[in-house]
Amino acid sequence: MSVLLRKTRQIKSIFSKTPRNRIFPPLLKPSQNPQTQCFQESYSTKSGKFPEYEMPSVTWGVIQGRKEKLVSRVIICDYLKSIGIVPDELEELELPSTVEVMRGRVEFLQKIGLTIDDINEYPLMLGCSVRKNVIPVLGYLEKIGIPRARMGEFVKNYPQCLHASVVVELAPVVKFLRGLDVEKQDIGYVLMKYPELLGFKLEGTMSTSVAYLVSIGVNPRDIGPMVTQYPYFLGMRVGTMIKPLVDYLVSLGLPKKILARMFEKRAYILGYNLEETVKPNVDCLMSFGIRNEALPSVIAQYPQILGLPLKAKLSSQQYFFNLKLKIDPDGFARVIEKMPQIVSLNQNVIMKPVDFLLGRGIPAPDVARMIVKCPQLVALQVGLMKNSFYYFKSEIGRPMKELIEFPEYFTYSLESRIKPRYQRLQSKGIR
Repeated sequence: MSVLLRKTRQIKSIFSKTPRNRIFPPLLKPSQNPQTQCFQESYSTKSGKFPEYEMPSVTWGVIQGRKEKLVSRVIICDYLKSIGIVPDELEELELPSTVEVMRGRVEFLQKIGLTIDDINEYPLMLGCSVRKNVIPVLGYLEKIGIPRARMGEFVKNYPQCLHASVVVELAPVVKFLRGLDVEKQDIGYVLMKYPELLGFKLEGTMSTSVAYLVSIGVNPRDIGPMVTQYPYFLGMRVGTMIKPLVDYLVSLGLPKKILARMFEKRAYILGYNLEETVKPNVDCLMSFGIRNEALPSVIAQYPQILGLPLKAKLSSQQYFFNLKLKIDPDGFARVIEKMPQIVSLNQNVIMKPVDFLLGRGIPAPDVARMIVKCPQLVALQVGLMKNSFYYFKSEIGRPMKELIEFPEYFTYSLESRIKPRYQRLQSKGIR
């Protein structure tokens, strides 16, 4: 019996010393694959000695793809540098897979008229696919009136258009302009002047600026011609640019209705800088003797006076009037009040009517008084003045003193006003 127990203990000790996993592998979890486990064990001892037999992984593919892209990127950047393009701004941009594609983009942009310098001004255009981006955009621009010969100039001025969607971004802007009564044939002209319009949101600045101008009395039908003349006002903020200008001019005594008519005819006035140009010019007018009550009339007659380099022009004309025409500064101020356009009138043009009057025997002091009373004299054509003068002397036969006292006579049309009225008076026996 003792012998039997000793043999049983020996057998147990043998099983207890033998590692279980050598003979009986542990039970697999339901999610594990027995075949995978078997393959891993069979290759695990060889992987260190023979790496070429390792199976490729997803990570290996990603790394390899990144290496290929990096190499391709380096080749493309070297090509761009070789033709004079600085690729620094392209670091965050996805470039084409091959240098041939990039070469095609550069050559296409050059074909429409862009230079290497133009591309360097906005290198991000190289990220646009010729087939998917550039050709559809250029085709649409040509369709709406941008001449093909000037396409390069347009893209140079607004290269961001190459990134735009024709349907989502470009077409709605064109539709908006047509809704403002901009003529179809003028769309291209407007966009050539202000291509940035294509990047504006319809519900933003463009809509608010139009709504405000209509609210102060601008005729909605005149908005289209205003856009054609000066499209830049569509990009001006009402609160910071348009309204402050309007409020200031109203404070000078100009009614909003008059302002509306001014804007309709000369929309570019909206572009005058209030603080840097308009206010200094108004102060300049007052410093030269223009009275406060005359300012609205001066501005309404000649709105451009708000945007001129006024101090230099007024100084020059005042000196000329004093030296050549013997008109003192106070008389010069009265001349400007009646005819502000004189600030821009050429001095040679002014002297021709003056010389004519002096040549007819009118004394210089009388000529000066005639000009102060009727400044329009200095802008008249000498040929018309001659005809009116000779008719006055030969037909009317009145004393020269009456002509000096009524210089406005020269501003009337001889054929349509002076002759018919004088003949009418003669027929009634009045001389």
